Amino acid sequence: MPAFATVLAVVAILYFAKEVLLPLAIAVLLTFALAPISSRLRKFGLPRIVAVVTTVVLAFLVLILFGLVVAGQIAEVAQNLPAYQDNIIGKIRSLQESGTDNGIVQRLTSVVESVGREINNAGQNQAAPGAVPSREPMLVEIFAPSRPIETLTNLISPLLGPIASLGLIVVVVIFMLLEREELRDRFIRLVGYGDLHRTTEALQEAGSRVAVYLLMQLVVNCAYGIPLALGLWAVGIPNAVLWGMLAIVLRFVPYIGPVIATVLPLFLAFAVDPGWSLVLWVAAIFLVLELTSNNIVEPWLYGSRTGLSPLAIIVAAIFWAWLWGPVGLILSTPLTVCLAVLGRYVPQFEFLEVLFGSEPVLDPKERLYQRLLAGDPDEATDQAEEMLEEDYLEDYYGKVAIPALLLAEQDRRRGVLTAEQMEHVYETATTLVSNLEDIAQEEEQEEDDGSEATGEISKAPSEEENSRDEEDLPDGTGRTIVCLGGRGPLDDASAAMLAQVLQVQGAEVVAARHSDVANRRSRDLIPKEANAIVVCFLNEDSAKHAGILVRRFKRMYPTSRVGAVLWPDSEEERPLPALTEADFTAFTLTDAAREALSGEAPSSLARPRKIQIRTRPTARTVIARVEADT
Repeated sequence: MPAFATVLAVVAILYFAKEVLLPLAIAVLLTFALAPISSRLRKFGLPRIVAVVTTVVLAFLVLILFGLVVAGQIAEVAQNLPAYQDNIIGKIRSLQESGTDNGIVQRLTSVVESVGREINNAGQNQAAPGAVPSREPMLVEIFAPSRPIETLTNLISPLLGPIASLGLIVVVVIFMLLEREELRDRFIRLVGYGDLHRTTEALQEAGSRVAVYLLMQLVVNCAYGIPLALGLWAVGIPNAVLWGMLAIVLRFVPYIGPVIATVLPLFLAFAVDPGWSLVLWVAAIFLVLELTSNNIVEPWLYGSRTGLSPLAIIVAAIFWAWLWGPVGLILSTPLTVCLAVLGRYVPQFEFLEVLFGSEPVLDPKERLYQRLLAGDPDEATDQAEEMLEEDYLEDYYGKVAIPALLLAEQDRRRGVLTAEQMEHVYETATTLVSNLEDIAQEEEQEEDDGSEATGEISKAPSEEENSRDEEDLPDGTGRTIVCLGGRGPLDDASAAMLAQVLQVQGAEVVAARHSDVANRRSRDLIPKEANAIVVCFLNEDSAKHAGILVRRFKRMYPTSRVGAVLWPDSEEERPLPALTEADFTAFTLTDAAREALSGEAPSSLARPRKIQIRTRPTARTVIARVEADT
């Protein structure tokens, strides 16, 4: 509740104090954007105050010139719009005549025609001074004579607010750039004096993220707006410069801005051309530019990433637009970036990083365990295939899948995972393994091709290939291996994963469940010619039970290497148990596969010692011993 009350208080302050906070927010973001330029000018030898003033003056001159050009272009478009009404009416009538009228077109036609009649009537009344005036009553408003000073005051007063805000922003930006280091030190002393390292990292990351975002977004927008203006000018759209400049500005507004920048030129093309060819040309220009910008320009300018999730950008745009209006909509992404950085470095605001950040909030093993619990093998397969684009099955199972099963084992030991849920996890995990069969076959084919290439061509391997060869598993061609679950369904799932890794190496693998061993069905499942038998346990405390199974299998299959895998919990630091009677004891998937594929001979099982039963001597035995002694 205190945290919730604090959030409400902050939102209320942002809303009711927006007249003060909005110029300050704009000034802070402009300071982030202009700081690299000022620093570059200082490296050229300019004094600090000269570099700062030059940077600010040039930046605001560019903004003012940009605004004047846009205002002039908008005025010209407004003057030319009445000339396009005939084309609009003609196209709507053509749609009506084509048989596609469903009521909407008719209403649009009536509206446009009524507007056209009003415009024509107004023009006729102005053009015919001797015409008979209309009999309809006319509204007459009496204006009192005003003085020139009052007229000038009425014209200037609406502009005082924006001009004052602009001047305040300019002054604040200049002083922030001049005293940037001093402001940084004061901020550190105020909020992070106890942890200078974390506070310094937070300030540097916030400044670099916002500056890079604004700069790269400007570059991306210019790379979009300039070709757009040239393309619209080439096809004959009036005021093409205006639409290119508006595209540069509107694309700063997430998601909504590009749509507005597209609709306006399309509507103008609809109004200007009596036919439809110009509309198609404009649509093609926008399509080509969007594909180029999204697939080439933005990936190339990697710094345009904000570190925010797409949903967070939309929600932030709605929130800041509600707080501060259209200006808040433009500032929404940079402000939310700062909040995400705050949540990353301040523990009390960690929820901001969780809500807004683009990085996954769960580890891959936690995400997989959640999908196993939910019984969703399809999404689990999608996640696995995404990781397997860079890793091998051996790495995925060892670093993600087996740790996910260990999380399930922890829940089982805590008593929160029922037997039915464990069976559900096993079924989902085995479905995942089955879905990855195609990838396993591809890796097996790569192994075969690699071995053939090694035998045919002799060349000096690179350092990366040498490191990979050292970790490569032995060839399993011609070997038969049995993988068994130890005590439960989770162990069975780990055995199925190990079995698929061994199949990739070319071995013939038989996978069996723990229930098959308990029901003594293993004689039918395990072939006599098996080279190795591996029993998998996710619970390290099962070493005693593992020893029993190892001894049983060594007596039943003396020609097979018998070992156990005790998957360790990485969160617990304790000595790992070793089975003295097993041919091998492994603690990782790679070690288990390497030992199972090893060509070493199995060790012989020690003969059981004879048990001597000592009984308590009777009274007759004691008397006989005494007589014998005497």
